[in-house]
Amino acid sequence: MDWRLRETVQRAVGRDCFFDGEAECLLYSYDSTARKAMPDAVVRAKDADQIASLLRLATRHGIPVTPRGGGSGATGGSVPVDGGIVLVMSDMNRIVSLDMDNLIACAEPGVITGDFHKEVESRGLFYPPDPASSAFCTLGGNLAECAGGPRAVKYGVTRDYVLGLEAVLPTGEKIRTGVETAKGVVGYDLTRLIVGSEGTLAVITSMTLRLLPLPESVRTLTVVFDRMDQAAKTVSEIIRKGLIPRTIEYMDQAAIVCAATRLEGLPVDAGAMLIIEVDGRETETLAMAEDVAGLCRSMGARQVRVALSAEEAAGIWAARKAISPALFRYGPDKINEDIVVPRSKIPEVVQKIQELKEKTRLTMVSFGHAGDGNIHFNIMLDKKDAKALKRANWAVEELFRYTLSIGGTLSGEHGVGLSKQAYFNMEIGPAEKALMLRLKHAFDPAGILNPHKIF
Repeated sequence: MDWRLRETVQRAVGRDCFFDGEAECLLYSYDSTARKAMPDAVVRAKDADQIASLLRLATRHGIPVTPRGGGSGATGGSVPVDGGIVLVMSDMNRIVSLDMDNLIACAEPGVITGDFHKEVESRGLFYPPDPASSAFCTLGGNLAECAGGPRAVKYGVTRDYVLGLEAVLPTGEKIRTGVETAKGVVGYDLTRLIVGSEGTLAVITSMTLRLLPLPESVRTLTVVFDRMDQAAKTVSEIIRKGLIPRTIEYMDQAAIVCAATRLEGLPVDAGAMLIIEVDGRETETLAMAEDVAGLCRSMGARQVRVALSAEEAAGIWAARKAISPALFRYGPDKINEDIVVPRSKIPEVVQKIQELKEKTRLTMVSFGHAGDGNIHFNIMLDKKDAKALKRANWAVEELFRYTLSIGGTLSGEHGVGLSKQAYFNMEIGPAEKALMLRLKHAFDPAGILNPHKIF
């Protein structure tokens, strides 16, 4: 942007919200991937009117605008690859209302997800989506990526809790989508179209979220196996028996070692470990915990332990959420993928990952939400080693092809962003892709909003 255009943008958004210093631009040039691109400027969003003014100006002058939440995305979705302006949403962070009668909340996109959990739970309410980054990710980012988390096996993902939105289109129009009621089928479902669109269709400025009553009781179990295939088969058997815990997380041995950096006493010699959580009324929870424990023992678990307190359970989850950052003990760089397969196919995927590990001689770590088939597959390496990087890229493509061949999908909650663009056509056909591109053009005719993402 030349100085005249910078002055025009400053006047449109307010000088106190506009930053173009090197330090500010560097701060918002990357997300949790290793990708980085410097923007020309940063605008801190304060309200929908300001955002509308900015987007009208951006469309008129062809300025790329990249919305950004907490920067915790795993596919480069908030990296400003075309420069332009990063639109930081973190100052729009109010929980506007909590309706106890209708079990809904209205919130702005910059609210930290973990803070939202604490607030609604203090009122005896429950918001199930719980991504691993909940301590610092934002609700707006969760909606943009349709985040999931461990509880998805029982409660579903973010889109299942979004009733309506207020948003600004790239052309500057402000829109309202959805309803505040349990049902509503008037017109197209624009809410579900925008949720999961990775910030490419509109900038969300407010959201209406569905809440549930807080479960009366929760039991957290850790289940240890000597072999990974035992754990994988146990997950399938739990679901086949009609037992629906609210979470079934799994960790392979390398992931357990990472979790042990946060929690002492974990079985670092084990082949795999499951974290299983059940909830409901006290009597129901106790009975299901006993049923799950018995089934796990029958499947060869060497140890089944029920957390004795809420504090102990919190420590287990803190260790689980610490795995991803702790992976760098295995190498300076990470390739992080999140495939989803039918739950019955998890044992086969585990075997496929083992085969890839043996063929490539690379360090591979898998963990994730086994209850809904969402596997986080990581390759740790030094990307400066060209031969290792070539083997890693081959392994990713092999795993993706296998995933699709058994009825899976290439991303469960990370989105496409930049990282998975090369594989997009493996899953999405040409007619479907053309329709998506027409939708993108209808929302964003100048192509200024989060350009070069997904496609």
